[in-house]
Amino acid sequence: MFSVFIIQALHRWWSFEFGERVPEKKQRECSVAMFQLSSSFNFDFFCSSLLRQQDNIMSSLSKDLSFLILQFLDEGKLKETVHQLEQESGLFFNVKYVEDLVLSGQWDIVEKYLSGFTKVDDNEYSMKIYFEIRKQKYLEALDKEKEMLACYRDAKSARTIMMVELKKLIEANPIFCEKLQFPEITRSRLRTLINQSLNFQHSLCSNPKQNPDVTLFVDHTCRQSDESYPQLNFSDPLMVSPERTEGFLPRATYGVRPFYNPSQPTPVPVQMPFPASIVNPSNVTHPIPLGGSVSLLSTTNPAPLLNCPGGSEDVLRTRPIGISDRITLPVNTGQSQSHVPTFKISDGLPKTVGRTLNQGSSVMSMDFHPVLQILLLVGTSVGDIVLWDVVSQEKLVSRNFKVWDIGTCSMTLEAALIKDPCVSVNRILWSPNGALFGVAYSKHIVQLYFYYGGNDFQQNLELDAHAGSVNDIAFANPKKQLCVITCGDDKIIKVWDVVTGAKKYNFEGHEAPVYSVCPHNLENVHFILSTSVDGKIKRWFYDILGPMVDCEAPGRCCTKMAYSTDGKRLFSCGTSKYGESFVVEWSEDGVVERVYQGLGKYSSDVIQFDTSKNRFLVVGADFSIKCWDMDNVNLLTSIDADGDLTASPRIRFSKDGMLLAVSANENRIKILGNAYGLWLLRSYESNVGLRTLPKTGTTKLKTRNDETEEVRVTEISGPSQLRSLKLPVQEKADKILRLTYTNSGTAVLALASNAIHLLWKWKQNNDNSSGKATTKVSPQLWQPPSGIMTNDVTDAKPEEAVPCFALSKNDYYVVSASGGKISLFNMQTFKTMTTFMSPPPAATYLIFCPQDNNIIAVGMDDSTIHIYKARVDEVIIKLKGHCKRITGLVFSHALNLLVSSGADTQIITWNCRKWERQCSRFIQIPAGMTTSAVLDTQVHLHQDQMHFLSVHATQLAIYKVKRLQSLKQWTIGESSAPITHATFSCDSNLVYASFQDGSVCIFSASILQLRYRIKPTSYLPPDASPNTYPLVIAAHPQEPNQFTLGLTDGGVHLIEPLKSEAKWHYYPTRWK
Repeated sequence: MFSVFIIQALHRWWSFEFGERVPEKKQRECSVAMFQLSSSFNFDFFCSSLLRQQDNIMSSLSKDLSFLILQFLDEGKLKETVHQLEQESGLFFNVKYVEDLVLSGQWDIVEKYLSGFTKVDDNEYSMKIYFEIRKQKYLEALDKEKEMLACYRDAKSARTIMMVELKKLIEANPIFCEKLQFPEITRSRLRTLINQSLNFQHSLCSNPKQNPDVTLFVDHTCRQSDESYPQLNFSDPLMVSPERTEGFLPRATYGVRPFYNPSQPTPVPVQMPFPASIVNPSNVTHPIPLGGSVSLLSTTNPAPLLNCPGGSEDVLRTRPIGISDRITLPVNTGQSQSHVPTFKISDGLPKTVGRTLNQGSSVMSMDFHPVLQILLLVGTSVGDIVLWDVVSQEKLVSRNFKVWDIGTCSMTLEAALIKDPCVSVNRILWSPNGALFGVAYSKHIVQLYFYYGGNDFQQNLELDAHAGSVNDIAFANPKKQLCVITCGDDKIIKVWDVVTGAKKYNFEGHEAPVYSVCPHNLENVHFILSTSVDGKIKRWFYDILGPMVDCEAPGRCCTKMAYSTDGKRLFSCGTSKYGESFVVEWSEDGVVERVYQGLGKYSSDVIQFDTSKNRFLVVGADFSIKCWDMDNVNLLTSIDADGDLTASPRIRFSKDGMLLAVSANENRIKILGNAYGLWLLRSYESNVGLRTLPKTGTTKLKTRNDETEEVRVTEISGPSQLRSLKLPVQEKADKILRLTYTNSGTAVLALASNAIHLLWKWKQNNDNSSGKATTKVSPQLWQPPSGIMTNDVTDAKPEEAVPCFALSKNDYYVVSASGGKISLFNMQTFKTMTTFMSPPPAATYLIFCPQDNNIIAVGMDDSTIHIYKARVDEVIIKLKGHCKRITGLVFSHALNLLVSSGADTQIITWNCRKWERQCSRFIQIPAGMTTSAVLDTQVHLHQDQMHFLSVHATQLAIYKVKRLQSLKQWTIGESSAPITHATFSCDSNLVYASFQDGSVCIFSASILQLRYRIKPTSYLPPDASPNTYPLVIAAHPQEPNQFTLGLTDGGVHLIEPLKSEAKWHYYPTRWK
């Protein structure tokens, strides 16, 4: 059937391509070829498999909505409808419902429900499930007809026993994987979402009513009295604040609402929320942001500004426009009267001058380091860049403007510098993790620097970016690759790779010089907002030519845009050519939602602004700092910072809002702090606080040509410098010898020296929406009723055993051995499916063939490699070439080669078509270097399938797979601890290596350059034994910055960089 479909498709393609019918001769040739192919490959089975898979492919939101509907129906006691939807959607298999049906003997309904999830011939488990049900049905029917032959005197007991077996079959059946657990959802979640939607629609009404008319059949508007819907009366007007969706969210269609027109009055909607009882009279919950998560099931409650004394029943409200700057919260005392405490909102603002820095030239741009928030980067009007330590008021670094390589500059730049050598800094900015910073100059140039901590930074890239002034820069990760975005007087926006300097995108469309850029991403949709000096605002998507949004800033002013810290609200601030200034908030449709009042009527310069804590807007204007609460258009307060501020002072918050830098007269910078910020400055000054500047050291990098080079290494020695999590264990385990993540990234599997497997699973919940391994949430040590997985050690020699395992691609099965027989386990039930290949020889390494999970390559302790075909339980060939036991195997399916390594330090490649030896070489051990460690050689395949990492106790090396050509090598020092294990990160940009002294090193894979050294004190407890160190290291299959360590004391530790750092830094791969 499928082959016929393919033939018809080919006929249609021919007609489309050549404009004529397929010649009869060609039809016959095609038909013969397709039927020959179909005889060797079962196309109909393939087609049916695709159709079954298609039923399970649903978008995340569609699945979430189905679960919400199931919850809604269940809360409404519509049980039959619930089970009908479960069956038809195939999302959730209700074991309790099936058990009730089985125990009551409703066999036809059981089979009908089961048919929504699996058919008899789907697999062996499904066949057994149907067989057990029909056998029990038949035997009970037989008992009724022939009482003398009755085998089941107690039908209920027989059904109970059968249900126990059914549960085991259901849990073992991969078709029911992830369908047996209903997600954790807060009560009445669908009602809550509808409530939020109505609240938001009501906030957009031009004349909102206090008690609006409601229907869900059309979008809500507050109608006039003569066209209203039937009235609904409510006696409990408990208010829930409308939630704001993400600003400038990309839509499938545009122009839903008109953009702001400067000639019309600014729309400032009065927020009149619905009574909560309209949608959910029985339950009032905290409002939930609509734009914060892709999932409909999660309930990410916003952090309250204050602790709410009333507990979960109190509702945090967004203040309506125009109320006082004091919040009053009800206190639930259980009595009719309540005490009302007060708290002044402006108390969180930095108001007090804590430090004054003498810059020496006019300040143009400032930025606090995102992690080390006592470091302030400053750019000046004469082109200087200065790094300040605001605690000691010392200049850590000061550099004047200089073109690094005048020979690579354009003729236009050379002419401009000759005509006027004066250059100013227009913008200076740290990257999101503070590892580098960029400087935009008033003439053509953008310079990028690496920052290594303290006073150490070095040149990275110099870009002749724009013709004329470079007005703004920003950093973004559009495709998980850090880029710098620039804009300038040439009316162009450009996106550059920060490592290579290659131009990746070029956006043209502005009719005037581009003044600012603001990159952002919402729900993994990346885009750039840009403004020009004529007041135009445009939005650009990567890989799409031309802007998708075009509107005007209020007053057509020269403006900058910025999102709130959480990325959910968009603001702009600017000044027109007539000196009129505007600070506004934008809605997601590009409409001005609020215009903040309190600015002066005239400004001689474009005013600057910043945001803090998703709460404050701050503008430098009128010789002061003007502050607003984001939810109130009226001025909150004005700060003069002890006077002497410039007319339009430059301002910049630290990341957490504790400190505020502001430019003052006589080329000074004042550092303002709130109560905590001032305490922090004092504690640093008196050495009370912990000052953790990154420490850098040097190490020697040995290249293939025996050249050595001094490189910088970041030392991580304390638990505050990374994120780590020790995985829970119920009993003290033996040392961990093998470790891996599941391919889904949701679990970690370990094999201990006592032949026991340990499996940790992460649950998907509000704290971990992806369900993947993370340090944020502790996993569950998985122990099903069938017991733990333990390898067969009947014929094993414990002193010689080398544990090994391999996981199938779908995570359903694991093959494992600990010196005895090889066991095949079901990962869902931990049951032993079968055992095979009794020793001797004993297995020392296992790996599934990537093209066929039925083929397993087994390395043996007698130096042979057995290619085992599980389907027929047969070794199809034995490969001989090593002199000692096999210690590593990897398949390169791109080259159709198998790479093996042995304890003889030899590496061999084998052709997988003919299973013939193709190439071999020995690892060269450095002269005079000895180690007590086992001289095993491990191999790990690079993501490109063309290279692999060789790991030995004395060295790391990168080889080409095809000819075993060594490209890079790193060798330990004479006094260094031996390497115990190493592996690539999932993207192969990093190499994680563990050492016998407990340290872990992170290398840039491209040149095997050491970038980080993690000391054991950063992840081990203070009372850990000095003999505790990692024996094995595993990298997460999707998160390149996460890895896990298996230790000699049986512990397993998961490691990630700090959240503020986001990732480990490396140099990109440039192999040939």
